[in-house]
Amino acid sequence: MFVPAATAGRQFHVCLSATAIEGHPGILETVHRAGVGHVWTTGFLYGHWPYPLEQIGRMVGMIRKAGMEAQIGNVPLGHPGNSLSSDPKAVMLIPPPHWKQCIPASGAPYWGTSLHPPATEENVAAVRKLATLGTSRIFLDDDFRLARGPGVIGGCFCPEHQARFRRLHGYPANFADPLRGDITARRLSPMLRAWVEFHASELTACFRAQQRATSSVTMGIMVMYLGAEKAGIRMADYAGVPFRVGELMFDDRSFDPVKGKTDELFSALFHRRFVSPELAFSETTAFPENRLSAANMAAKLVISTLADVRNTMFMSGLDPFPVTHWDTLAPAMKKQAAIHQVLAGHRPRGPFKHYWGEASRYVGDDKPFSLFLATGVPFEVTDKPTHAGRTFLSDADAASLPGGAGFVSRKYTPETLEDLFRLKAKLLPQLGNVPLIKEDKPAVCAWYPGARSVLLWNLSNRSESFSVALKGNVRQVRVGPLDTALLRDIEGAPSD
Repeated sequence: MFVPAATAGRQFHVCLSATAIEGHPGILETVHRAGVGHVWTTGFLYGHWPYPLEQIGRMVGMIRKAGMEAQIGNVPLGHPGNSLSSDPKAVMLIPPPHWKQCIPASGAPYWGTSLHPPATEENVAAVRKLATLGTSRIFLDDDFRLARGPGVIGGCFCPEHQARFRRLHGYPANFADPLRGDITARRLSPMLRAWVEFHASELTACFRAQQRATSSVTMGIMVMYLGAEKAGIRMADYAGVPFRVGELMFDDRSFDPVKGKTDELFSALFHRRFVSPELAFSETTAFPENRLSAANMAAKLVISTLADVRNTMFMSGLDPFPVTHWDTLAPAMKKQAAIHQVLAGHRPRGPFKHYWGEASRYVGDDKPFSLFLATGVPFEVTDKPTHAGRTFLSDADAASLPGGAGFVSRKYTPETLEDLFRLKAKLLPQLGNVPLIKEDKPAVCAWYPGARSVLLWNLSNRSESFSVALKGNVRQVRVGPLDTALLRDIEGAPSD
């Protein structure tokens, strides 16, 4: 039985297909020794059974015999591209021909992230079959959404969807061209809002149908990087279910830059507004499986600690990442679990505000102003814009909100470390009684006054020394490359 993270602390999960388990003898024992307690194996993929139900059942038995809980990962709609295997010939990458393609605003059809009959019906039938294996949870994975990728305003312009939308809202026959204009301009018109909500309702209905398929299985949803309403994911609809917070930086090229790390942290912090920590899962993914170094994968564990995501989910498609990664991951998992035990349930507080508003969620380009997280100034997450401290706004949110002294946008402050360090120096007299890093070095400084603690995350690939100042007192600490340091007994209280 699944033990809630509220009582068990940080938990570690890994996705392993039958290909990975049978093709790499000893992998189950390796991950279990490293600290993994749950293995999710591949089930039903967008109309296909890549592994027969009997084979999936054998994998479930092998996982349990190795001392871990066995669960299932389904891909209900497909993905508009290969996200499963380094060898695209190893798996069918598109749904069967009796399913239908998506017709996006551009008019160019594609397979994946498209919801038409009989997709829901076949997924419901698959859930019922998988429930006979005795597993208790299924994640709808990779990716359960109605947009092609991050920043895309989704929805299908096929004749059937257009007709249903017109009947529901009473729009004229020529509504599609003005709607496409709103989508191109990223203009949150009443019609575009209705279009987004129409598709969100469709996706939610698909999820609910799979929930109702059996009472013995809990359904969870994977949410892509900054996934929200524009992708058909109405966040409030998924409260109370396992919820994987979206990431994007799946290889060293994308994760190595400081902004790659802060963008990923930004997405996790945003999604945590909608899910309890016990039900929150990471999307700690390498793809292709050998393109994310062990050091960077270990660094991703820190994001879950900072965002109070209690479940780490390691993923790499159908092929496992190099087994030698576990030599690095095992000690990092142990360290982050110990730190998380101290910080769990405590909110980070600070004068810099993390905000992702309605404009970003409905029509934005999913390019957050995130680099402020690397300035060494404490921050907190807000669900409403505030003039207290400094709130950093995306271009979409900045355009939709009235100006104010408490808002920071790219229009006046370029999103570079140099510009943000200058802003930090200018604001020092106004930042109040908070611990912060004195040096201008890229690092996250998360302050948890309820735990009387500060967590530092060094965003550099080399060791760095930091001076943490509060009330005239300075603590010196040296932190290894991409590593963390937890400072305890930090006195202070937020001013707002």
